[in-house]
Amino acid sequence: MSKKNDARLRRARKTRKHILELNVPRLCVYRSPRHIYAQIISAAGDQVQAAASTLEASLRVGSTGNVDSASKVGTLIAERAKALGVERVAFDRSGYKYHGRIKALADAAREGGLQF
Repeated sequence: MSKKNDARLRRARKTRKHILELNVPRLCVYRSPRHIYAQIISAAGDQVQAAASTLEASLRVGSTGNVDSASKVGTLIAERAKALGVERVAFDRSGYKYHGRIKALADAAREGGLQF
């Protein structure tokens, strides 16, 4: 792997260790150049409770690697989490900087009713 990706994964491990101590479900985000993915993972870390991404047919219209698509994914993951009764999560940005698509997804999830 590249040095850049190794550094990102190191930051992600540090964050996940802290989130594990909080004992709340986590909203885990992964981004690629074309798509963005979000999952709600249980507090124990062994089960995916809800997921949303730009690969879904309803979100695949137009460009999928931009801020608008990320905010749609954030809204969708918030709806699915609320349907499961999950209202409070820890935001796991997977070592990415909190700006651009990651920030747009987080803001949309907050507007959708998730607290973190």
